[in-house]
Amino acid sequence: MKLKKIEDGVYEVNIIDATDEELHEINNTMGLALSVEEMKKIRDFFREMGRNPTDLEIHAIAQGWSEHCSYKSSKPVLRKYIFGIPSEHTMIVMQDDAGVVEFDDEYAYVFKIESHNHPSAVEPYGGAATGVGGIIRDVLNMGAKPIALVDPLFFGPPDYSGKLNKGVKHPLFLINGVISGIRDYGNRVGIPTVAGITYFHEDYINNVLVNAGCLGIVKKDKIVRSAVYSTGIKLVMVGGRTGRDGIHGVNFASKILDEKSEEERQAVQLGNPILKEPLIHLVLEANERGIIHGMKDLGGGGLGSVVGEMCHAGGVGANVYLDKVLLKEGDMAPWEIWVSESQERMLLAIEDKNLQTLEKLCEKWDIEMSVIGETIEQKNLRIFWHGNKILDMPLEFITAGVEYERDYTVRRVQEMQEIPPEPNYRSVFLKLLSSYNIASKEWVIRQYDHEVQGRTVIKPMHGIVGYESHGDAAVLKPLHDSWKGIAITTVSNPHISKLNPYLGALYTVDEAVRNLVAVGAMPSSMSDGLNFGNPERPEIMGEFVETCRGLGDAARALGIPYVSGNVSFYNEAFGKNIPPTPVLMAVGIIDDIRNAITSDFKKEGNYIYTIGKTTGEMGGSEYYSMLNASSTIVPRVNVERTKLLSKQLLSAISKGLVESCHDISHGGLGVTIAEMSIGGNLGAEIDLKNMEHFRSDIKLFSESPTRWVCEVQPENAEKFESHVEGKHIGVVDGERLKVRDGERWLFNVDVATMRKIWRGSLEKYLR
Repeated sequence: MKLKKIEDGVYEVNIIDATDEELHEINNTMGLALSVEEMKKIRDFFREMGRNPTDLEIHAIAQGWSEHCSYKSSKPVLRKYIFGIPSEHTMIVMQDDAGVVEFDDEYAYVFKIESHNHPSAVEPYGGAATGVGGIIRDVLNMGAKPIALVDPLFFGPPDYSGKLNKGVKHPLFLINGVISGIRDYGNRVGIPTVAGITYFHEDYINNVLVNAGCLGIVKKDKIVRSAVYSTGIKLVMVGGRTGRDGIHGVNFASKILDEKSEEERQAVQLGNPILKEPLIHLVLEANERGIIHGMKDLGGGGLGSVVGEMCHAGGVGANVYLDKVLLKEGDMAPWEIWVSESQERMLLAIEDKNLQTLEKLCEKWDIEMSVIGETIEQKNLRIFWHGNKILDMPLEFITAGVEYERDYTVRRVQEMQEIPPEPNYRSVFLKLLSSYNIASKEWVIRQYDHEVQGRTVIKPMHGIVGYESHGDAAVLKPLHDSWKGIAITTVSNPHISKLNPYLGALYTVDEAVRNLVAVGAMPSSMSDGLNFGNPERPEIMGEFVETCRGLGDAARALGIPYVSGNVSFYNEAFGKNIPPTPVLMAVGIIDDIRNAITSDFKKEGNYIYTIGKTTGEMGGSEYYSMLNASSTIVPRVNVERTKLLSKQLLSAISKGLVESCHDISHGGLGVTIAEMSIGGNLGAEIDLKNMEHFRSDIKLFSESPTRWVCEVQPENAEKFESHVEGKHIGVVDGERLKVRDGERWLFNVDVATMRKIWRGSLEKYLR
């Protein structure tokens, strides 16, 4: 690679004379994570300009063109299937760095989910912590106060005993590191973690997935755009100083993990929740004063992404003076300053007349600030270093990036389903309760403060104190003077998506709806976190296309829009890709939180109903997985039925006809009733004879979509049945769960035994 020193820390890169082989060398040496074809586009651009670029210019383009920043592989697919879905019940106020949705006449809620996968694989504690910090800033930069966090996580089995590839950490190490990072950041910054997923599968051994979501609340007249529209506006950095941590973070996220990934620790940012908390106060107070004319957080891509995207969105250019940036290390080169992803930094667009006000607020909250530039009329980005111009390029070329219509193939699966011998029902039932994807996640949930801020009305676990079980969604009361509430849930089902990405996507949307309806919330909007392997492989791109098609078809039919989201590609290591893993963070609205319900049984003598139709499609079920039984026939969602039954059940809940409700998902009906019994410390007597005509194990363990279990007082049974298409299958009773199918008894287990097995499975690994 041929370099010519221009001044201290700045070099000219000879690219216009470079051969394709030399372009490949430049890409690798500079850590750009671009293809040779992209490098050729850059070479052609500078040939037209008649000059060579500086190293800063090359790095700036690489940041803007990274998969993480430009969505170059996913944009065409997202436009076709995901963007612009109309809503039946939701007023979208704005779609920017996070989605902004109407909550009431005065307020909007703001939320987004995104991934921090590669950093968490290399350094689980720091990677997960900064994932939380980054998603908080995405909500904050819309002017919203962050009020809740969620954490969908995907690991290899904690008891994995096979050989690990070089550089791959054991799942148990990753699990403890990731959860500790999320715990320490969220708890210290004072935002409750109220929902999440902890999912285990051998396909995540090489490539852990760490997704984080945040929800905030904002007055509609205080919403801030991630853009600046006027010239002469000062660009002001506030918060943490800039260092070498996080350099090439987005480039690293756009690579395949391998045995050398451990060497890229500099790409992992260093979070500081103790600084973040006053930074949140500073930003919210400055916004309340009305002095912010645009704002964006310095996350993926650092200054390069923030300045470019803010100005490009507003149709202006910028002058930036890198020597004005406050640094952690004094010897940083300009390109390092530009691409650094050091945490706890925000960029504010402030008029000259308001700089003094901002300075006083920074003094009040003990936050550093520096004026690093201003917007200009020309639509160019110009960067200066101690008075010398070291970058001058059109923002369009840097920021708009490239797009690809990648080739894809859709895998056709021959449908088949093995019929295993009928099991010992008691043994299978208890084994399911102890399986890692069903067993209690209390150890994880109790790490997090879900009470801070005092808004969490329905907690992540439901039931009598000391006996709590899993719930379907958390419920928040965001405003002090209103009973109106927000329900939050996160869902994913990689087992089903791996077998059929399209039907798996439909199932994921259906489960999100089920969870919200189960607490009495009307589904309002969703944020999609899309985790996939290498998009340059046609079969992986096919999984992505089919998933997006399914997500779009379901959301369009239900009238529930996606208002924000994230795509994480290149989740591949040692030739193995993760299964397609769409994760949804879904939000619902409850007009009165006093009408919200939980999943735990309430009273002996109450009737138990199933809502929805049980089918024999067992592909992707926990039951078949446990038996090692083969099936490629996965549950099929009838979205019109989802819509109809949700409406019926919400009507019954609003009229006070339902005492408890739980959606039927992992483990089927048997596990659902067990969790309701555990949370209420009450048994039940169940008879399956009124259900569909299948073998008893299908009735008990099928994971058919659009189904719930409801508890109803006997005196309300007639009214309930007039509202909802349900089947009466039993009664809350005693201290044992007794299940039969007509005259044949299947099992009889006391609640204490179920609880012990359910709670003890993961507890021995996670301490």
